[in-house]
Amino acid sequence: MKRRQFLHAAGASAFLAGCTTITGQAKPQVVVIGGGYGGATAARYIRLWSDNSIDVTLIEPNAQFISCPLSNLVLGGSKQIGDLTMSINALADKQGVRIIRDSVTGINADKRTLALAGGQSLSYDRLIVSPGVDFMWDQLPGMLKPGAQDTILHAWKAGAQTVALRAQLEAMPDGGVYAMTIPPAPYRCPPGPYERASQIAFYFSRHKPKSKVLILDANDDVVSKGPLFKKVWKERYSGIIDYRPSFRTADIDAASRTAISELGDKVQADVLNVIPPQRAGSIAAQSGLANVNARWCGVDFLSFESTQSKNIHVLGDAIAVAPLMPKSAHMANQHAKVCAAAVVDLLSGRAPDTQPVLTNTCYSFVSDQDVIHVASVHVYNAERKTLLVVPGSGGVSSAASPLEGAYALNWARNIWADTLGGA
Repeated sequence: MKRRQFLHAAGASAFLAGCTTITGQAKPQVVVIGGGYGGATAARYIRLWSDNSIDVTLIEPNAQFISCPLSNLVLGGSKQIGDLTMSINALADKQGVRIIRDSVTGINADKRTLALAGGQSLSYDRLIVSPGVDFMWDQLPGMLKPGAQDTILHAWKAGAQTVALRAQLEAMPDGGVYAMTIPPAPYRCPPGPYERASQIAFYFSRHKPKSKVLILDANDDVVSKGPLFKKVWKERYSGIIDYRPSFRTADIDAASRTAISELGDKVQADVLNVIPPQRAGSIAAQSGLANVNARWCGVDFLSFESTQSKNIHVLGDAIAVAPLMPKSAHMANQHAKVCAAAVVDLLSGRAPDTQPVLTNTCYSFVSDQDVIHVASVHVYNAERKTLLVVPGSGGVSSAASPLEGAYALNWARNIWADTLGGA
C-alpha cells in the first residue's frame, strides 16, 4: 500500500514539502516498542516516507525476527524454525533505524519518556507501541504451578516452544492423543489453531496413522474459514481429527496433561497444547493503554493514536479491533502503514488522511502444500469512526489447492521483505 493512496494524487509534492518543514528544525524523535510485523513496518515506513527526516528508534529485545505465520508448518514437519528466522539488521543498515536490544519497563506519557530495563531513558515526540499479546494465565490456575508452563506448551509465539512442541509430537507413540485447547475469541490469528490441527493431522497421517488430534474449542464453532476446514478434516483427516466446540477450558492439570472444562469435564492427552486467553502485551497493560475491558487498547483508526494517551500509537494484535478485523500479521502490517503515514503528517503539521483503506489476506496450510485463504478490504467510516469491511470485498477459497500454497509462500516472502526492509 503506497503512501497516499494515503496521500492521493497530490502525493509526492505535498510529501516533500512536508519533509522540508521537518528538516528545517531539529529532527523529530519517534520511538517504536516491538519489532514484529507492526513495529518493524512502522519504523521502516516512517523513515522512508519522511525521506529520513525523522529519527526512529526501535526497542526490541530479540536479536532475530521469527515469523508466526508459517510456524505451524514446523509442527507439520515441512518447515524448520530456521526457515522462519530473519535478521532485523536491514532496518538499521538500509533504513537508518536505530535498534536498541532491550525491553521497556515504563512509559511516562506526560513527560514523553520511557525507561528501559538496562537503565536507559529515552524521550520521544511520538511513541508507537506494538507489543503483541501476552497470556492471561490467571484464567488457568494450574498453569501457574511451578514447571507447568515448561511441560504444557502454547507455541503461540513462534520460536523455542514451536521446536519443543514438535519434539513432543515426534516422541509421542503412534496411537497417542494430541489435544489442543482454543480460547474464546478474540485471540491472535483466528484460523491459526485450526491450521495447527490440520498440520498435526497431516503429520500423523504420514507417520503416526493410529494417533488422534483432539480440538477443544471454547468457541461455539470454528472461528474462521469454518466450512473449508471442516471439509478438509472430513475428506483428508477423517478418523484423525475430533472437533469439540463449546469446550471452555477452565483449568489444566499439568502433571496428568489434563484439560478441565468449566463444566468439570476432563480430557487427558499424551501431548497437551494449551493456547491460553490473551490480552495486549504487558507494557500496554502496565502503562494504562489497555483501556478496553482492561484487556485491549482503544485507538483512533485514522492514526492508531491511543484513545487513552496522546502522542502514543498502538498497533497490531494489542488493539481493540474494528468489526470483522482479524488479529493477523497482514493486518498489523496495514495498521503500521496507516500509522506511519499519520505520524509523518502530524509531525509535519498536516492532518492525517481521512480515508485510509486496509487489506487483509490470511492463508492456512492444510497439508504441506495445499492452502485455503480468507481476504477482506476495510475502509474508514467517518460516521461510526471505525474501519468497516467493504461489502463484497475479499472472500474465501473455493477449496484447498497447491496453487494457493504457492501464493501463500510468495505472500510470506513479500511481507517479510516489506516488514524488515531486506528487499
